[in-house]
Amino acid sequence: MNAIFFVLRTGCQWNALNATGICSSTLAYRRFREWLDAGVFEEFWRLGLLVADALDEIDWTWLSLDGAMTKAPLGGEKNRPQSYGSRQRRGQAQLAH
Repeated sequence: MNAIFFVLRTGCQWNALNATGICSSTLAYRRFREWLDAGVFEEFWRLGLLVADALDEIDWTWLSLDGAMTKAPLGGEKNRPQSYGSRQRRGQAQLAH
């Protein structure tokens, strides 16, 4: 569990765990996937919210939920020409249609 929380807290790669000496990256990732699939982290989150709510630490008056799914205003068409990335020179970008 220490290894999993270390990765989640620091954002390091799973393979970097081998250098920490906490445990092997393979074991930690395998256990993480098992617990994720079993809903362990979701239950941690749920219980944490219940405790925080009981302690009046959450101001529910300003929270909202937005489930709108719309196209990005400047997203362009799906089949527009792709850029060449870093190989492009300045001013050579193709205009979106």
